[in-house]
Amino acid sequence: MAEVLLFHHAQGLTDGVRGFADEVRRGGHVVHVPDLYEGRTFDSLEAGGGYAQEVGFGAIVERGVRAAEGLPGGLVYAGFSLGVLPAQKLAQTRPGAAGALLFSACVPAGEFGTAWPGDVPVQVHGMDADGFFAGEGDLDAARALVAGTEGAELFLYPGERHLFADSSLPSYDERAAGLLLERVLAFLEKSG
Repeated sequence: MAEVLLFHHAQGLTDGVRGFADEVRRGGHVVHVPDLYEGRTFDSLEAGGGYAQEVGFGAIVERGVRAAEGLPGGLVYAGFSLGVLPAQKLAQTRPGAAGALLFSACVPAGEFGTAWPGDVPVQVHGMDADGFFAGEGDLDAARALVAGTEGAELFLYPGERHLFADSSLPSYDERAAGLLLERVLAFLEKSG
């Protein structure tokens, strides 16, 4: 059994993010899903991204770091898109990380002032034609992470949908999301 700290994307803690957490729980794992938006959700990625900009990306990351306080070490940190920022920071900087799962985003490891820890396995998942993931440098960052880190895997899915694993959004892709979940559960079995 693994213990996961899962961060939502820019549209907030949607029913789809909660549903994904429930699927992971059904796999036998403990999942914590903090609300970085204090109850707000948004109908579009643009509106949610605007809120994140207004609050400040640094403040959102710090809310994620605070969400980890009081939780045990040995967590797997996971995030969807915007949620990758606190997940990746914690995986790289909080001692004892058991792994990281980065969905639809990845930032250069140097963003957090340290190299990726060699003993922390990571999976990065994204669609190969997603304008945000493939078009804004995240795919390049993921490829660099995989090339320089043992235990790092990159999974690309055909398509252009950004939040393809959130079942409550129009961008949901059932086939890709099902494969992502299979891979995540396999990863967690090894991490637990």
